[in-house]
Amino acid sequence: MSPLDPHPDDIHTSPGDVDEELAHAPSLGETLIVDPRAMVKLHKCRLVVTSGPDVGRSRVSDKERLRCGAHPGNDLVLVEDRTASRHHFEVQHTERGYLLVDLHSTNGTFLDGRRIERAYLSAGSQIRAGSSIITFAPLDEEVAVEPDRDGELCGMVGQSAKMRSVFGLIRKIAPMDVPVIIQGETGTGKELVARAIHELSGRKKESMVVLDCGAIPPNLIESELFGHEKGAFTGAVSSRPGAFERAQGGTIFLDELGELRLDLQPKLLRALENREVRRVGGNDIIQVDCRVIAATNRDLVKEIAAGNFREDLYFRLSVINIQLPPLRQRRDDISLILKRALEEPEVVDKHGRKRFSAEALGMLMAYSWPGNIRELTNVLSHVLTFSEGEEVLATHLPPRVRGQAREGPLPFNEHLSFKDAKEHLLENFEREYVTSVLSRCEGNLSRAARESGLHRKSIERLVKKYQLDTKGMKPR
Repeated sequence: MSPLDPHPDDIHTSPGDVDEELAHAPSLGETLIVDPRAMVKLHKCRLVVTSGPDVGRSRVSDKERLRCGAHPGNDLVLVEDRTASRHHFEVQHTERGYLLVDLHSTNGTFLDGRRIERAYLSAGSQIRAGSSIITFAPLDEEVAVEPDRDGELCGMVGQSAKMRSVFGLIRKIAPMDVPVIIQGETGTGKELVARAIHELSGRKKESMVVLDCGAIPPNLIESELFGHEKGAFTGAVSSRPGAFERAQGGTIFLDELGELRLDLQPKLLRALENREVRRVGGNDIIQVDCRVIAATNRDLVKEIAAGNFREDLYFRLSVINIQLPPLRQRRDDISLILKRALEEPEVVDKHGRKRFSAEALGMLMAYSWPGNIRELTNVLSHVLTFSEGEEVLATHLPPRVRGQAREGPLPFNEHLSFKDAKEHLLENFEREYVTSVLSRCEGNLSRAARESGLHRKSIERLVKKYQLDTKGMKPR
């Protein structure tokens, strides 16, 4: 391993937080790597009224946007200055620095004596709003994130160095009202991390709205994000708020962000930058206030290089970047995850006390887990369904976990055209897979959606397509 290669126990923080010693490395997707502790850059700034009716007032904040004006809802309120607009100016933190933006004020915003609409600030910059002079000072700092000692956080468990580092990072950044991107393979628990960040944040009393960008039909994704007005398109029989509006005051979780259509990415970027949306078919601008957490199993840096993802949207969202390890890199956590799952009261009530034999546990530890935590959960569900008695034996595990591949050729008809044979094979797979999952889930569509990783609407579509009897799968 080269000295510059990432250590297996490293975790990733915000791209761009780079040591001077690594300044020669490529700038896109630059990631600070520190072992064994992560370093997180806290972006803070201070506004101080140094002249005018409100002299002495100040505000220090780590928010992405810091607003100033006469209205009480601003971060820095100019109470006595009657020449200041209700919402006079805003200071935004961007990947290029702190940006001063005039909010269409009546008398204008001036930076170091010159009227501006948008301009970058530097330490000591003098901002004039109304009769007030406000001095700007950046207070950025780097803090170390210690690995969590508990090994458990908001329903997630893990004693491995990797997961304790992730837990420590979550605890540190959850109170910061900044965007987060969670990256990791399918099934690594990205939504659980997002929920933990929400639950530990100042927005926990409001809703967390989940939007799966990969499960929504392409023609509906804009409506799901921003809402629509009645008659905006065929089937829009009434007005409906989008995910951003429903997440007002809380958190919006954009799952599978890498699947978002390229033509919609500029609209998402504008919504994030301006904190406002416009419904499909509508004219009104709607102000929104929610924290954005995104997740993807794609390498967005590679997607940017391939022209599939906008670089400016990536930097806008990845103020903090959390990289989740696959289960095969934290095998020591498998027994702990299973133990905690078997101790759940509802599991004990339904199946009694269970434990894994040494042979069965050894097979579980040796398996590669391409589906990660989700696959492990599904295997546990299979085991609980088909095992009897207190001990789970190796024979109770699915064949693939025991290292036994299915025998026999794939059931396709070589006498059909390639297209027809492929469609026939896909239909057989869909029918068999969904039937198997639903049977294990006793006909519960929501549970089947969680275990399969599909959207509930996709499960409903497949049930209807293959006319499956979910009622007959329920326990009698």
